Amino acid sequence: MHELITGRWSARGYDPTATISTADLTEILQAGRWAATWGKVQPVRFIVGVRGDVTFTAMTELLTRGNKPWAPDAAALIMVCTTDNPDDAKAHDYGAVDLGLAVAQMSIQAQALGINTHPMAGFDTAGARARFALPEDSRAMVILAVGRLSDDPSTLSPEVRERDSAPRKRLPLNEIAFAETWGQAFAAQP
Repeated sequence: MHELITGRWSARGYDPTATISTADLTEILQAGRWAATWGKVQPVRFIVGVRGDVTFTAMTELLTRGNKPWAPDAAALIMVCTTDNPDDAKAHDYGAVDLGLAVAQMSIQAQALGINTHPMAGFDTAGARARFALPEDSRAMVILAVGRLSDDPSTLSPEVRERDSAPRKRLPLNEIAFAETWGQAFAAQP
């Protein structure tokens, strides 16, 4: 696997003094813009806040309690939105897929730039709709924290330090990749 994929992880221990350049932030947004999209619909939209600006501050106010302690240390927050039309299940579901692809590509692009991302679903979506005047046919699904990790773990809270130092774990491939029928492991190469 490519090291950009194996090296990507959703850290919390951001350096609250590190900034992000407009050029780097634009590259990350461009990566999301160029993600695959169903039927050329391109439903994904971004609301971008940089630490210290009004947009960033508004997004931090929408975070749930699990994200409030660490996410404001990110250099930027990007709210990622897509279609909201439950009456058209296909468009509704595919819009969510498109959003996932955009967030993944943004995360890999950030990794290539030496920047960490952490996607969050823990925020007040109704509050986001009202605060940012999202149209009725749009929904905010993810806030992506973007920043540089702290060089000094002793500056992090014990909870963040513990979570960031825990080993990354994923289920083995034979438990999630099947062939012929559900539960029959795909014969992966060792």
